[in-house]
Amino acid sequence: MRFSQPISEIIKKRKSTRTFLTQKISGSDLKKIENYIREDKNLIGPFGTKIKFKVISTLENKTTENGKIGTYGVIKNAKAYIVGISINDSRELVEYGYVFQKLILYLTSLGIGTCWLGGTFTRDKLDKSITLNDKEIIPCITPIGYPLEKRSLLERAMRIAVKADNRKDWDEIFFDEQLNPIDKSRKEILRTPLEMVRLGPSASNKQPWVIIVSKDLNHYDFYLEKTENYPGNKMGFEMQKIDIGIAMCHFELTSNEMGIKGIWKDKPFKEISKKGIEFIASFELINS
Repeated sequence: MRFSQPISEIIKKRKSTRTFLTQKISGSDLKKIENYIREDKNLIGPFGTKIKFKVISTLENKTTENGKIGTYGVIKNAKAYIVGISINDSRELVEYGYVFQKLILYLTSLGIGTCWLGGTFTRDKLDKSITLNDKEIIPCITPIGYPLEKRSLLERAMRIAVKADNRKDWDEIFFDEQLNPIDKSRKEILRTPLEMVRLGPSASNKQPWVIIVSKDLNHYDFYLEKTENYPGNKMGFEMQKIDIGIAMCHFELTSNEMGIKGIWKDKPFKEISKKGIEFIASFELINS
């Protein structure tokens, strides 16, 4: 998928939208969205899993109440929701986060607002409008519509409460093979993609990422630093696996745009043993 704007600019521009204009999504934009989620290449994760999406109109969906899918009044004037469907599997949830975030960045490039919803919608009502097999779940959805430029007082308060604009420093996320923090001032070959990882969204803004960079700068191991007793996991799936998929999406899309290609592997170049740290994937450069 080629974006009409630099991916780093799209990542920086994208913010969660909870209040939308009353304006309907244009027919041309709806067609672009529908075409996007019909293209297999847009729906395949880094390890080959295809993620399914469905667009639900708030006007047509009988499970909604006053235009809301059980979102407790937080989302205002959304014209539709995009529902992502996944198998409740550790690896697939990573791919789910990767593919869903790529879609959200595409929507951002169209000027369409989004908001990751993982715990603030009523799944049992939503499930009635979508046919799922025994293994499938709906981990997250996003409302879509044109953003209201001036955020409501409630929305501003929510952003402060969840620390939406806070991000960890480099020395808390990126490390060398000896597990020494990497200083941002170092001229790493993938400094920009790493910064886009740092700016990525995550559930409760926990940023549960640890990336180990090899000495030759050819390998980037992505680890999940789990939040102990994380409330999101009580929903029956590992919410933070989705977060690491988002980080991987930002890293690869930005790298590719810079002409740096790589392949995801399921073995780390550097094994680390630390409580609460789980290896997810390694990005190995394939450029000559």
